[in-house]
Amino acid sequence: MHKLTEVQQPNLICCKCQIPLTLGKVTLAYLGSTFPVELYKCAQCGLVYIPEELVNGKMKQVEAALEDK
Repeated sequence: MHKLTEVQQPNLICCKCQIPLTLGKVTLAYLGSTFPVELYKCAQCGLVYIPEELVNGKMKQVEAALEDK
């Protein structure tokens, strides 16, 4: 499993449940491919927090690689 949480985000609160987010396993999917990662998520409703740095960095690279296939 890849750890994509290079930047720690303490004190993140779920906007729906108002409880702290915790690190947990999440499966991201794009164009039929899935990627297991560890991200902050709500233990109650499953909301996942994806940091902007991750979206504009690693995820953008993976998206480009998959679209080039």
